[in-house]
Order: sequence, then structure tokens, then C-alpha cells
Amino acid sequence: MEKKKVLVADPISEKGIAELIATPELDVVVKLGISPEELLATASQYHGIVVRSETKIRAEVIEKATTLKVVGRAGVGVDNIDIAAANRCGVIVMNTPGGNTISTAEHTFSLLCSLARQIPQAHASIVAGKWERKKFQGVELYGKTLAIIGMGRIGSEVAKRAMGFGMKVVAYDPYLAPNRASVLRVELAETVDVAIKNADFITVHMPLTKETKYILNKERIASCKKGVRIVNCARGGLVEEAALLEGLQNGQVAGAALDVFEVEPPTSDNPLLALPNVVFTPHLGASTTEAQENVGIEIAYQVRDALVNGIVTNAVNMPSVDKATLDAIGPYLKFAESLGRLVAQLAPKQPEVLRVNYHGKLADMDTTLISRAVLKGYLDHAHSDGSVNWINAPSLAESLGLRLTEGRQAATTEFAELMEVTAGTDDVRASVAGTFFGSSPRIVWINGRRTEAYPEGHLLLIKNNDAPGIIGAIGTILGRNKLNIANMSLSRDVEHKVAYAVLNLDSSPSAEVIAELENYPDILTARELNV
Repeated sequence: MEKKKVLVADPISEKGIAELIATPELDVVVKLGISPEELLATASQYHGIVVRSETKIRAEVIEKATTLKVVGRAGVGVDNIDIAAANRCGVIVMNTPGGNTISTAEHTFSLLCSLARQIPQAHASIVAGKWERKKFQGVELYGKTLAIIGMGRIGSEVAKRAMGFGMKVVAYDPYLAPNRASVLRVELAETVDVAIKNADFITVHMPLTKETKYILNKERIASCKKGVRIVNCARGGLVEEAALLEGLQNGQVAGAALDVFEVEPPTSDNPLLALPNVVFTPHLGASTTEAQENVGIEIAYQVRDALVNGIVTNAVNMPSVDKATLDAIGPYLKFAESLGRLVAQLAPKQPEVLRVNYHGKLADMDTTLISRAVLKGYLDHAHSDGSVNWINAPSLAESLGLRLTEGRQAATTEFAELMEVTAGTDDVRASVAGTFFGSSPRIVWINGRRTEAYPEGHLLLIKNNDAPGIIGAIGTILGRNKLNIANMSLSRDVEHKVAYAVLNLDSSPSAEVIAELENYPDILTARELNV
């Protein structure tokens, strides 16, 4: 039997490489730092490629690698792999989203302790031949309040360590359900502002998205308790550096610890570097022997299992299904992700249940993977760093206290088939529904209102008083701002004298355009939804 050839292109754990080499069915080639030219020239030889972040697996490599089955990334991000090309060529892309959780949580807490006791500054003073005991008086962690913004894997581990030090933990995460917060023994805040209001320390653990950029901005930092201390071990850009600088200089912020920066590495003219009350590390969150060992061994197991046993885990770009099943449900998967992503933007914060109801002929199908696609799309909205995939979505949902349920109704509605997705609590919820018109998917209900929108591009959802001239006003404002309308759907609530419009736009409306729409007298709300 011909062996399957695996290229290890970047440094991973020696144990991971040993696991691959010890597999009789594999022929392992280790070429660390392989040049782009050599990779392209030899790509057709490989059934599997293992990388970290250095080697780029571009479209031309994937297209040339006609025998390639799997690319394994030892780490979370897959920015160095062309996912679209992998999809086109049927190549599985895997990552290791959980391998650095403990390392990052421990580094966060190490920075927190260093910040509280000014350990790096005291060390530098001793090395400089000084003995400045009074200068470096610190504060205890015991009894202090820690606000954790983002309660995924890392945030949850930080919470455990904080409670071990006797700290009170207040957490904000729009996807953390109250029952899960109770299990974690943290106080759940409904908003970021509530979470940070009385905090002595703040740490952020969220992906960097349009919604989370500068989640700690000038206004929020100013609203904190005077003397707050801030830690960022997640993503540069979550904390607005200019606002942090101002807070550190005027005493609003007693100190900060940064492992990540808006620009990496930070330039020498970054004024934060000159401040004595800031602790810095060069993006070391995952830089431990154990983390590197973990991701190296994990990706070796995953690549081996995929090539030898046909078992796919932590796949970023495709479900683990046989071809017959995939052919039957394939058209629904992308649409299901879109519906999940859409309801995530409409749902109330901290929902407890995500429910998928199937009507008509869909009710008779095996919808396990379709529901999984809905869940992935839903979680993608909060975890846009690529860490959510078909395999880990259920465990991530469980860690947030989010339950995924299914319902079936064989009797048809006005459609031959209908997928309805609802998210929220018993009291407040949001819903969207979709069907296919021939081979073309359509969104046909949004929060109980009939519509007909394409699940693509930029959706603009407008609620307005049911009065003449609104559509003209919307068109005028969008036209003046060079925004082209691809499709528009209208509905009205006669009883409450309001109307709704859903528009597909060719490009994203700016915050200024949204504000201009909402300032029009009869327009009540306007918001962009990304699908």
C-alpha cells in the first residue's frame, strides 16, 4: 500500500513529529522554513501539510497540490491558508483552537499580579543598584473586583484563578447565559459599562471585530473607578491606546499590562513605552513549552487521523460527513450559517436557547449538520477569529450555557420547506426564517415580519412610522451617500402604524449614514446586518 506523504513545513513539537513518523501509513518529510518556490514546485507530492504561521499555503499551492487532502495549522488563526481555495479543491483545513488556553490564562494572571505589585519595575530598580521599597508599594488582589470582558475558554480560566486569590469576578459576555454564569460562580453583567463600573482590575478576552474594537474606549475608561488597572492579553485594538495613555497620565488608570498592541511590534515613538506604570510583554500569551507541545501534538494526531482513519476533527471549512449525506444537505449548509449569523445580531444579549424549527420536507431529513451549521454561524458572529468550526461549535456553546434544540413540523406552511431559527430567553427572543425559491435561498421572515431578502452582502433593516414619503427618503439618503440598493422588501404593521423595510445593499453603510437615516423624522431605527 502506497504511503501518504506529509510535509512538516514549520517548527512544531518534536513529539508531534515523532507521532507522525511512527505511523506506518505515512511518509513524513520535515522541511522547516521551506521556500515558497520549493513548496510550489513540490506541492503535488503531498497528501498533508502541517504549518504554523510562517509558511503560507496560498491558492496556487493548493491548486497545484492535486493529491492534497488536509492542511493542519498548529494554532488557532488560519490567515496564512487560503480557505476559499481549499474549499474549491476539497482540502480539509484544521486548526487547534484549545491548545493555548491555559498558557494565555496564566500569562494574563501573571500580568495582573505583576501589575498589582509592580514586579518588573522593582526588578529593574534592583538591577540598577537601587533599593526603593517605598516607591513600589503595591495593592492586594484579595477582596478586589475583577471585570472580565469575554468569558470564552480563556476568560473562564482567568476567572478560576482570580477566585483562587479571593477576588470577586464580574463578567460580561453577550453569549454567556445566566445559568452558565452561575456554574462558573461569576456575577453576570448585562453590559460592558455595568461590568467595569466598580472594577479594580479589568481584563479583556474577546476577538477583535467591528463590534469589539475599542471596547475599552475613552468614555468607558473615564467611567471606571479612579485607579483602575487594565490588562490586555487578547487582541490589540480592544483597548484604545490613546485613551489608555490619557488615563494613565491623569491618574484615572493606575496601571496597565499589555501583551498585545494596535501595531506590533510597537514603534519606539509609542508614548506608552515611556510610562513607568505599564508592564509590557511581546505577545507571549501562547508562548509556553506546554502550549507549543500541545498544539504540535494535537495537529499531528488530527492530520494522522484524517489521512489514515478518515476521522476529521477541528475542521475549519467542512463538516465530517460522507459524500451521499453531503450531496443531500449541501445546499442548506451555507444558508443555515447565514441564518445563524443573522439571528445572532438580532437576538437579546446572553441568550439561553438557540432553536431550529424545520417545516415541510426538511422535517423528514437528517438535519444534524444543518443545525450544526446554524450554530456555527451564530457563534461566528462573536468569534470571528476562525476558532469556531463544525466540530467545536457544540462544546463552545455548552461552555457559554447556550442550548441548541430542534423542532419538526411535517405539515407545510405556505412554503414547501422552511428553516426557522430563534434565539433568546423565555421572555425575549429574535427569529429569522428562510426557504429556497428553486435553487436560490431567501430570507422570508425576520422577527415575525414577512420579507424577501437575499442572504448575501449587506442587509439594512429599517423600522419606521407608516407614513408617506419614507421610501423616497431612504432612497435619497442612500443615493446621496453612493450606496446602491440591490433589493428591497417592505412590510407593515397596520395595528401599530409602523412599517419595515429590508434592503440588500452593494456596500456597507457607514455609521454616519445610519445616523442620518435615524435622524429622519419618521424613521425609528436603522441597522446593518451582516450575513
